[in-house]
Amino acid sequence: MDVLKVLYDEFKLDKKHIKNAIDLLDEGNTIPFIARYRKEVTGEMQDSVLRDLFNRLTYLRNLESKKEEVIRLIDEQGKLTDELKNEITKAITLQ
Repeated sequence: MDVLKVLYDEFKLDKKHIKNAIDLLDEGNTIPFIARYRKEVTGEMQDSVLRDLFNRLTYLRNLESKKEEVIRLIDEQGKLTDELKNEITKAITLQ
């Protein structure tokens, strides 16, 4: 799953602004700091939008990590089939 594409589709915001916001968050900047002092690079995203973006980004990254772990564990048991791997890879929720 392409995490950035999912975020673009869900938030319907400029791709450049979403990418910039993610980069700023990944660099350790806080949401209030980004909302106040980095408006020009995020398209003036409000702190509530930044918080929603951060929460969704965290969820999607955790989902990707969990899928990789599940695939690895099943493969170690010798029970991983191509069909099962595809089903796990296509999953969009943790449930």
